Amino acid sequence: MAWTLAARAASLNPSVIREILKVTERPGIISLAGGLPSPKTFPVDAFARASATVLRRDGEAALQYAASEGHRPLREAVATLLPWEVDPDRVLITTGSQQGLDLIGKVLVDAGSRVLVETPTYLGALQAFGPQEPEFVPVACDERGVLPGELASAAGDGAGRARFLYVLPSFQNPTGRLMDDVRREEVVATAAELGLPLVEDNPYGELWYDTPTPAPLAARHPEGVLYLGSFSKVLAPGLRLGYLVAPPEVYPKLLQAKQAADLHTPGFNQRMVHEVIADGFLDRHVPTIRALYRQQKDAMLAALEREFAGLDVAWTRPQGGMFLWLRLPPGADSLELLDAAVEVGVAFVPGAAFFAGEPDPRTLRLSYVTSTVGQIDTAIARLADLVRDRGDRVGD
Repeated sequence: MAWTLAARAASLNPSVIREILKVTERPGIISLAGGLPSPKTFPVDAFARASATVLRRDGEAALQYAASEGHRPLREAVATLLPWEVDPDRVLITTGSQQGLDLIGKVLVDAGSRVLVETPTYLGALQAFGPQEPEFVPVACDERGVLPGELASAAGDGAGRARFLYVLPSFQNPTGRLMDDVRREEVVATAAELGLPLVEDNPYGELWYDTPTPAPLAARHPEGVLYLGSFSKVLAPGLRLGYLVAPPEVYPKLLQAKQAADLHTPGFNQRMVHEVIADGFLDRHVPTIRALYRQQKDAMLAALEREFAGLDVAWTRPQGGMFLWLRLPPGADSLELLDAAVEVGVAFVPGAAFFAGEPDPRTLRLSYVTSTVGQIDTAIARLADLVRDRGDRVGD
């Protein structure tokens, strides 16, 4: 049979990360690659109890079709959890925050539309927006995130003005960087002055280690920011449960796109999550995640300091989240390094895939949350040996 693919199918490409995860299934591989939360943090017992309660109390409703907006009590709970005044009618429950990105692309992006992204940015967002055939415009960033002074020229003007800036202010994927309070104010003020909408993706904001993250961009300008959140990192990703908070001008169309995509997010999952979090469970549970991830982050930073001493290698020092970003010596290529690393039992994600514009081949992303301290020590030592073996010693 001769199937004819739509032209947009050409923009659908496999996730580099998902392909690398296949490699990590090999026996003996220590994976620093996946953006997976630690399964040690999954509250299995709490969900076992919630499942039984939901089925006993609301079984028929939980297994039936449901409202596209989402389970009303869960939407109200989300509005209460967020650190600014949120109308539950502005909350849309999504099948993971990745679906939220897909809906935003369908509703806000036309072919050729300008979409601003950080440098580097979340690969999944590039994949979600890509089928709508936007013109991605990377915005220069420093260790504090987007440079506000770059927004005016990047946004353009007239009919070609950017549709939005996509930004992860808190413990960004892939770099782990945090946008501080001052920079957030500057970005919001500049965007408001330019009339530039913001799409704020915040799956990691609650995973701070020592100091709570600054208020979200959406808290500072609710009508100018479309906010995405997720239960994947604070409960479990297998639930596929996220949410977005949208200004009234765009909420109806996002809802209609959601209806066309999957009718609704599974009602049983929504009711289970609501049952789990109803008694303040997250206030008790999330600190245990932070404590575990802080320990693993500290172990990776210590290993990097120890093993990469004398090498022209730099890395971020995250204050939360799940990732750090490493830059190899001049002339190095992380994609080539990956092949050698897999041979010695280590996997990571090369950085090039996270750039919407010219990639930096020297960069790579390391995740520390699913490995033990011993595995982290072993993996970093092996990577350092590979870099040395490839002749990248400083000053030699």
